[in-house]
Amino acid sequence: MKTRFLLLAALLATSACTPAPSTPPKGTEIGVDVSGLDKSVKPGDDFDEYANGGWRDRTEIPADRSRTGVFLDVFNKAEANTVAIVQAAIKAQAAGGTDQRRIADWYTAFTDTAGIEKRGMAPMQGELAAIAALKDKNALSAMLGSNVRVDVDPLNATNFETENLFGLFVSQSFDRPDTTVPYVLQGGLGLPDRDYYLSSKPEMVKIRDAYKAYVAKLLGLAGVGDPAARADRILALETRIAQAHTDNVTSQDAHKANNPWKKADFAAKAPGIDWNGFWNAAGLANQQDFVVWQPATVAAVAKLVAEAPLQDWQDWLTFHRINQVSDVLPTAIDQAHFDFFSKTLSGTPQQRPRDKRAIASVNAWLGDAMGKLYVEQHFPASSKSDIQTMVKGILKAFDDRVAGLSWMTPATKAEARKKIETMRVGIGYPETWRSYASLEVKADDPVGNLRRAEKAETAHQLAKIGKAVDRGEWWMTPQTVNAVNLPLQNALNFPAAILQAPFYDPAADAASNYGSIGAIIGHEISHGFDNLGADFDAEGRLRNWWTKEDLAHFEAQGAALIAQYDAYEVFPGLHVNGKLTLGENIADVAGLAAAYQAWRTSLGGKEAPVIGGLTGDQRFFLAFGQSWRAKAREAALRQQVATNGHAPDRWRAMTVRNIDAWYDAFGVKPGEKLYLAPDKRVKVW
Repeated sequence: MKTRFLLLAALLATSACTPAPSTPPKGTEIGVDVSGLDKSVKPGDDFDEYANGGWRDRTEIPADRSRTGVFLDVFNKAEANTVAIVQAAIKAQAAGGTDQRRIADWYTAFTDTAGIEKRGMAPMQGELAAIAALKDKNALSAMLGSNVRVDVDPLNATNFETENLFGLFVSQSFDRPDTTVPYVLQGGLGLPDRDYYLSSKPEMVKIRDAYKAYVAKLLGLAGVGDPAARADRILALETRIAQAHTDNVTSQDAHKANNPWKKADFAAKAPGIDWNGFWNAAGLANQQDFVVWQPATVAAVAKLVAEAPLQDWQDWLTFHRINQVSDVLPTAIDQAHFDFFSKTLSGTPQQRPRDKRAIASVNAWLGDAMGKLYVEQHFPASSKSDIQTMVKGILKAFDDRVAGLSWMTPATKAEARKKIETMRVGIGYPETWRSYASLEVKADDPVGNLRRAEKAETAHQLAKIGKAVDRGEWWMTPQTVNAVNLPLQNALNFPAAILQAPFYDPAADAASNYGSIGAIIGHEISHGFDNLGADFDAEGRLRNWWTKEDLAHFEAQGAALIAQYDAYEVFPGLHVNGKLTLGENIADVAGLAAAYQAWRTSLGGKEAPVIGGLTGDQRFFLAFGQSWRAKAREAALRQQVATNGHAPDRWRAMTVRNIDAWYDAFGVKPGEKLYLAPDKRVKVW
């Protein structure tokens, strides 16, 4: 958005004698990429192809990407803005201790490939020597504890912690909304999911073989002796860890995750680790209350710590400590990591340029420092005001829909409407900014920067324990192209970076904005009422606030949606997992319905104008379909189907088949492939 205004200003400045080009009045542009349509396809047969087929035919996936689409387009805009912020920070030569200086020094260290090559493996020698010096399982337990790092919100992920044996998440307790506790999560795997180790499918066997070869190659490049034998032991150990892992679908069930343990319970319920040494090293020596997300996994892995030879664990630690920082180690190691994790697993043929990866690293570890500068320069107050208006309208529409449900009892309705009323919505950026004053960043120490940042982030999260719960806390940075629902906080975050065209364009007609960013807003609101969010009340307490009959109706609608998505075949024999993706699919259906209702209400009883030959309803649904335009490599799609709670984009566009108005907008008739009889259309909310 800002780019358009800057371009106009430049034209006015340099063409004083030439009339400025006319621009359409705000809110009148079509907001739909008409050239991206494939009108040879009936909308009722394949709405995604109708909306995006023309774009897909002419679009190539960039060589350094596993997929492309509208999200990448918007990401590229946000990235260009962050590049300018970093370049300005470097030029500013700010004093030490300032965020600008930290940004500049982090970027400089990451991009100094000559320095990285010269240092070689020297930055890792202290860690590797400490691993080699481990004498017994008590020392191992302490090292495993010292390596623990805090994760992002596990309610919005399925694969929580990978390269550390256990992960932590810090937030309010499931049962006590005023109490902050650490959650203990399963981890320990280098591959994306347990099935990558356990499946007998030929493609999974091939990936395992490639992974073992990569482990051996990385260790060899790092100068570690006997790499092939170590790789054998590491894969065997991780396979045993995978056998203990809880599957993704079960891990999404918050009721099964609600397992309060006292500190003393770990020794009794999960023997095999010196838990006192573990928690002391993790910085939680005095913490008494925990919630264990996957208790059977924790118990089995603790037993494995006792059973597996110390050498196996030393090999495992050695590999993962190197693997975690491979992008700031010599080029051969960095390239080997890319060749396996991006080329083999995702099908990406070419690594991203070093400078772009450096920007991503700055955003990951100095996110609020970058974000504060980002919103100052690239998020006008007018955009925030517009989105606030849309949010209010969509929340009102969702509330009206709940109020009008014929199947829901008054008691359940009251609970649901209270949750809507108290939902906290963050737009653009957080109310308070994170301080990085304690983080030391050096322009010649990229490995050290990563290690210090990991520790600083963990310390920041652990410091919340014992303090009042911050319901306004953000879990995304402003420059992130995404949005999130936080069930424990009953809150939503809509970062500034996603609030730009084509998701949101102030010059576009309201129909397209409601169909795109409006549906995203509705989606996140609806997450508070999906199969996971509906387990939490207005205070974020894990509590069943449903009557038995209402819950049965809700679950029946969910079962219908599971069946609908199970039927989608991504590749021959590979179907979308309706159970794994249920929460996202519920949010898509309910969010789109609420956004449509809010848009129609905003018209004040009038009909939307026809623009470019498209009615308002057509623009609304096309904008939704084009929000999910994407093209992905086969390997990336297969990985997504196996591990991700989101259905592939193409099938998210098919959500429209559950909305009555879509049928009228495009004249969809019985016999067309997407047609559902009115009583078969899923209406969750």
